[in-house]
Amino acid sequence: MNYIVLDLEWNQCPSGKAHEDRALPFEIIEIGAVRLNEAHQITGRFREIIKPQVYTTLHFRTREIVALRAIDFANARCFPEVAADFFSWCRDCGESGAEEACKPEFCTWGPADLTELQRNLSYYNIKSPFAFPLMYFDIQKIFSIVYEDRKSRRSLEYAIDFLSIPKTVAFHSALSDAIYTSLVMQQLEESQIRENSSVDYFRTPLVRKEEIYLHYNTYDKFISKLFVSRNQAMKDPVVTSTRCPLCQKAAQKKIRWFSAGSHNQFCLAWCPRHGYIKGKIRLRLNADNMTYAVKTLKPIKEEEANLLFEKKESVKVKRQSHRNAMRD
Repeated sequence: MNYIVLDLEWNQCPSGKAHEDRALPFEIIEIGAVRLNEAHQITGRFREIIKPQVYTTLHFRTREIVALRAIDFANARCFPEVAADFFSWCRDCGESGAEEACKPEFCTWGPADLTELQRNLSYYNIKSPFAFPLMYFDIQKIFSIVYEDRKSRRSLEYAIDFLSIPKTVAFHSALSDAIYTSLVMQQLEESQIRENSSVDYFRTPLVRKEEIYLHYNTYDKFISKLFVSRNQAMKDPVVTSTRCPLCQKAAQKKIRWFSAGSHNQFCLAWCPRHGYIKGKIRLRLNADNMTYAVKTLKPIKEEEANLLFEKKESVKVKRQSHRNAMRD
């Protein structure tokens, strides 16, 4: 087991979003990580401050949150050097055994850290060491699945307080936050972690053969290839197909895909063996403004199916009212 619990601190354009480098909205200024064994005990630590090259002045929000000042960067190295040493540390298991056994599996609090790490690698034209697809463990999400409602996303400090873990160091240091995340992991069963992996969306499938199919205990997830528009994505038969997550048989649609505002599409399907299946598609844009679809399919009870019928009818009424208003 080679869990790497990662946390990053980053800076942004001090003069506002309008002046930022769009290729690097968040510049990493600190990397902190701990290595865990199979018992989730810390066996190694990594921490280094990084000298900023793009935003050399700290944004006021960064100064409010992160306990770093200009003097801390005086002898710091630049990102490419630190990143090379960090990934070398991630792969180094000492005398523990074969290289495959040392393959790092990343854990984070929330999905942002790995995305921004890859964006910084890309900015400096550093070849990504991550596999595709990049699977990782979002401990923030898993905390919600195990202890709350599966949907809420709490702060790391909230989880520490909820689990009555002593707060011995300040938050918002990359290493201390990585340590606190590992302490939350110690309160989780190994199966609870392994059964609830996440997939990172920074690199998305380019073609059909790269599309990602994931099966979980309570739902299936699919990440599509790229499309030039939302309309093209929603005309694709693979994107809009519905299968039962329990038996993988085709499920007949009772409600065809419909938009419920924002970028979400919903449908309702029926499996003769397992009942109602709720479909949800979120249409997202990658860095090049190409569209890809993230589809989830999960079994639901009749009560939730009835709510979906009501949602569909509500959307229909609103659209008709809008059309009437336009004619008037």
